[in-house]
Amino acid sequence: MGETISEALGNDHKYLDHCYEQIKAGTDLKTKTQWRNQLTWALARHAISEELTVYPAMEKHLGEEGLKLTNEDRAQHQAVKEDLNILQNLSPDDPKFDPLLERLMQDLHHHIEHESNEDMPRLEKVLSKEESRAVARSFQRTKMITPTRSHPSAPNRPYFENVAALLAAPIDKVMDLMRSFPQDSKL
Repeated sequence: MGETISEALGNDHKYLDHCYEQIKAGTDLKTKTQWRNQLTWALARHAISEELTVYPAMEKHLGEEGLKLTNEDRAQHQAVKEDLNILQNLSPDDPKFDPLLERLMQDLHHHIEHESNEDMPRLEKVLSKEESRAVARSFQRTKMITPTRSHPSAPNRPYFENVAALLAAPIDKVMDLMRSFPQDSKL
């Protein structure tokens, strides 16, 4: 059967919170850095995939209302991407790290609340279950090819974002080979 787009986004949101909780619970620099890298990896992929799959579906199926909602969402994403761009290169022992992490999560939760209360109820109302599952599958597949780091100056609209993502993703993935991540058993 598969999950609906609301379920797919909700599961990602829970995972982002899990990464945040692991950073906060970390007792040493290595662990905090690994979870910072994991949060960056998950959030960058989530945001770009959402912009490439969910937002076009909202614009297509909700018309003018969808365009208004996605413009708000893109602005919210931009604030998150800008914070993530700084955080992804900041050591967890830097005094700026914790306040920036808190601001990032506050902005992210503001966006999640908007998405959960405004966007998804409207979109799910006009989509059949199968259409919703198709958007979710597209969202999940797109995460496999998107950049794994924040690039806030990259375009955030389809076609331009697609090209920018395809150019940045291979570089990000090669650089990820040199970064430390939590062990699979801890994910």
